[in-house]
Amino acid sequence: MSYGTSFADAESGYNEADVCIYGIPYDRTACFRSGAREGPSAIRRSSYNFEQTHFEHGRGQRRLSVYDYGDCSDQIIPDDMVSEVKFAVGPAIRDGKFIIAMGGDHSGNIPIIQCFERKSIALISLDAHLDSREEYMGVRNSHACVTRRAAEHLGINNVFVLGVRSVSEDELEMEEIVPYIDAYQIYERGIEWAIRQALDSVKSEHIYVTLDIDCIDPAFAPGTGTPEPFGLHPVDVKKVINIVGDRLVGFDVMEVCPPADLTGITSILAARYIKEAMAVYGRKLAGAPFTCDGVSSRF
Repeated sequence: MSYGTSFADAESGYNEADVCIYGIPYDRTACFRSGAREGPSAIRRSSYNFEQTHFEHGRGQRRLSVYDYGDCSDQIIPDDMVSEVKFAVGPAIRDGKFIIAMGGDHSGNIPIIQCFERKSIALISLDAHLDSREEYMGVRNSHACVTRRAAEHLGINNVFVLGVRSVSEDELEMEEIVPYIDAYQIYERGIEWAIRQALDSVKSEHIYVTLDIDCIDPAFAPGTGTPEPFGLHPVDVKKVINIVGDRLVGFDVMEVCPPADLTGITSILAARYIKEAMAVYGRKLAGAPFTCDGVSSRF
């Protein structure tokens, strides 16, 4: 792959790769504005903005072998998207690779989680919305149903959402409400407190983090399909990735919508979070402690 068609520094073949990256250019379940299908390409282009080494993680960082699969084939029917993503991502999960995915609307997370063995991991979702409906507009594999599908596969005690500030009455009246901490509690008590609550709540030791970019305040990340004011600060997400640390087994960024991202800042932020997740995974492989000197000591 050439510049812009693969993620920066993704130069390995599949067999030797530590990390496998997948694009999911699908936005058929978007319910406000479409365009997230262009997210993977924009995030790949933005990834070339950054140094391979992140100064806050210190010198001598482990260089990961990274394989970029490219994009899953675009589909029309949500169930076909689920089958396509499982076909692409499933082998890497079974082979124990560290998974990174780029959406696309948030429904792309559903098949990824279903590729893991039941109750083998926990899902921590960073999202403005609870996304726990049984179905939305007749579709069970909608971006509005992500945590409900995860709870069915992993158990509701292995799902937790941070940053919520939009929930339907139907979701709050369900027999089993997906656990969450809203953005307003995070303002008052801090993201460090919130992620510790989430980690103490879930039962699995292994954590997959899914980031719906609308979790972040639209002042910082305007390029998304369903923007919701009063969101988290970008550094809050960085802290979450670092605090999860050596429990992290996979990461995705969803709902980046380039047509709404006139300055490109949202895709740049998404690419930087992917680089952060890889830096944290590199520290895990290197057996490095999850504290660093200087500014990184804050994370």
